[in-house]
Amino acid sequence: MHRTLSARHDRFALKSPFRISRGVKTAANVVTVTVRQDGVEGHGEGVPYPRYGESVESVLAQVEALAALIAEGGSRADLLKLAPAGAARNAVDCALWDLESKLAGRSVPDLLGAPDPGRIATALTVVIDTAEAMAHAAAAMADAPLIKVKVNADDPVAAVRVVRRAAPKAALLVDPNESWSEELLRETMPALVECRVDLLEQPVPAGDDDWLEDYDSPVPICADEAIHTVAELDEVAARYDAVNVKLDKSGGLTAGLELALATRARGLKLMSGCMVCSSLGIAPALHIARLADWADLDGPLWL
Repeated sequence: MHRTLSARHDRFALKSPFRISRGVKTAANVVTVTVRQDGVEGHGEGVPYPRYGESVESVLAQVEALAALIAEGGSRADLLKLAPAGAARNAVDCALWDLESKLAGRSVPDLLGAPDPGRIATALTVVIDTAEAMAHAAAAMADAPLIKVKVNADDPVAAVRVVRRAAPKAALLVDPNESWSEELLRETMPALVECRVDLLEQPVPAGDDDWLEDYDSPVPICADEAIHTVAELDEVAARYDAVNVKLDKSGGLTAGLELALATRARGLKLMSGCMVCSSLGIAPALHIARLADWADLDGPLWL
C-alpha cells in the first residue's frame, strides 16, 4: 500500500457578509485534503476556526504532520488516537472515508450499514443586520421549514420578532453564539416563548454555563461551542437539552457519529451543523443529519 497526503488552502468569496455575534465573514477559508492510493483519490475539507485557536496555517501544519501516518497505511482509528479533534483531523478523516468508499466500490452509507440520507431539509440563516434587512431576508425564505436567526446581546428580542413576523410558519432556531449573559437569557426567554422559538443554541459562553444545570428552560437549549466530542457529553447532558454535532469540532465523521449516537443514547435532541464551507464539507455531515432533529447545513449556499 502506498498512500500520499496533500493539503491546500482554498478561499471562496461569500455572496454577502455572514455576520454573527463574534464577527463578520466575507469569505470561507478552508483546507482541502486529498489522500491518494492506487490511482484513487479521497477528498475532505476542514474549516479552521479562530474561536478554537485554529488558523489556515496551523491546520495545514497539523495535516502535514499526519503525512507519515497516512503513508504507512494509518487508519481512521489511528487518526482518532494520534490527532486532536478539530478541522485538520476532520479533513483527513473524511478523505479516508471517501477513499475507502471508492476503493471498495461501495457507498459510505453501505460501509456504515445505514440507509442513504436522502433529501434533508436544512435551516436557512438570517444573519445579524438592521431590523429592515433581517425582515427582508426572512421574508425571502418564509416558505422554508426551518430558519436560524443569528443574534447578539443588542436587542435580540427585536431581531427575533421581525423574523417571526416575516416568516410566521417556519420553525425558528435562535443562535446568540455565546453572546448572552445569564441575566439576558432569563429576561429574553418570555419573548422567545411568545415567538414560538423551537430551539435556543449556545446562548451563554461555554465554561460559564454551569448554572444551566438548575435552570428549567421553557425553550430547549442546545450546546454548540460547549461540546466537541463525547468527552464533554456527561457535563453537557446535565446542562443542555440538545447537542450540535459539527465535524470540524468533533474532528471528522468517525468521531461525529460517535458523538451523535451517544447523544441519542442519552435521550438528548440532536442537531447536525456546519461552518461556512463548500459542499465537500457538507457531504459527510449528511450522515449525521440523517439522525438529527434539525439540520443546519446551509454553509455552501453562502458561497
